[in-house]
Amino acid sequence: MYDWANSAFTTTIMAAFFPPFYRAMAMTAGASPSDATAYWGYTTSIALLLIALIGPILGTIGDSRRMKKKMVAFFAGLGVTSSALFVFLGDDTYLLGSVLFILGNIGFAGGNIFYESLLPHVAARGDVDEVSSRGYAFGYLGGGILLAMNVVWYLKPEWFFMPDVGFAVRAAFFSVAVWWGLFSIPLLRSVPEPAPSPSSAGPSARPTANVVTEAFQRLSRTIGEIARYRQLLTFLVAFWLYNDGIGTIIKMGTAVGDEIGIEMSDLIAAILITQFVGIPCALAFGKLGKLIGSKRAILIGLVGYTGISIGGYFVQTAAHFYVLAILVGTVQGGTQALSRSLFSTMVPKDRAAEFFGFYSTSSRFAGIAGPLIFGIISQFTGTSRHGLIALTVFFIGGALLLMTVDEKEGRRVAMEADSDAAA
Repeated sequence: MYDWANSAFTTTIMAAFFPPFYRAMAMTAGASPSDATAYWGYTTSIALLLIALIGPILGTIGDSRRMKKKMVAFFAGLGVTSSALFVFLGDDTYLLGSVLFILGNIGFAGGNIFYESLLPHVAARGDVDEVSSRGYAFGYLGGGILLAMNVVWYLKPEWFFMPDVGFAVRAAFFSVAVWWGLFSIPLLRSVPEPAPSPSSAGPSARPTANVVTEAFQRLSRTIGEIARYRQLLTFLVAFWLYNDGIGTIIKMGTAVGDEIGIEMSDLIAAILITQFVGIPCALAFGKLGKLIGSKRAILIGLVGYTGISIGGYFVQTAAHFYVLAILVGTVQGGTQALSRSLFSTMVPKDRAAEFFGFYSTSSRFAGIAGPLIFGIISQFTGTSRHGLIALTVFFIGGALLLMTVDEKEGRRVAMEADSDAAA
């Protein structure tokens, strides 16, 4: 249900309504169309950088203290509050929009560090792929339902006694806050809080009073021990590459469509299609992962993403954009869900938050590159089409590295670490 809750931010704000809204604010303030797209890319990069910097601290808190659910609540609260404040954005307040989006993204990503670290505790190893995929499917459904409501508000504001489209868009932003807050309650009330792990930082470690010092000491130890988890490290580097490409497409897709000249109603409808196509496809990828292995299923998704990046260069009409939206929905949820579950099977359970903190931190640092490169290329070439083509490097490079990962060996090492900790 937490996937259902926070996916509202991904769909309505991050992917559908806010990128074109942000570009309109920037252009009202005097930016050119390509510069407005670039500013959006820079905003997303800053958000990723900040969550990367605090990730190690969050992972430490999650493992050494009984606070996973409290930290989910704190960061969800930050995201909810930031989303609600979007209603105060004016026609040219793109800098305030950047600040609120950055805070909301920190809430989204920070909450996910602790939420995802619960996965090894609530799912048996053999069920992780399907549990993770179901989470993504619920996210698509929840985010899709809210987005469908928001689309109707946007298209027919008078039906809901709204004065104009601008009011409807701001109401959509506020609805994200309500949705995210309301549907976070089942997790906070029903999922048990795992006990803190005294061995999570190693047998000789002792918690320190300064959580920041402790965090970076543990991060240093994690990096120092990474040779023991060679398969996990190889997977992480592959993930850094291809997830950067996926994240860039999610954040920049509607901005690109808006720059090309596709109508806002078509852009939002395409995102809505992505959501509902993603529901059965995420579930199907979970089954596929169980049948042929997570790694092979992820590779199939990356082939699809490479084709999407190339196809995006040639988009001219709304019909083309709809086709790409269907293709994204086919591979997006499954690829990300199986990546999350594959990672969780190769980490020791009693160091889950630490490793997920590292997972989040490292992927955020790596994820800065995609939107940044996209923004630079868009600004200097005068079109975002070349930025889309550049993303193929992330997908192809990630796939080639992923092919070298021995997932069975990675799981064996993680189980040995759990056994050593129990002893």
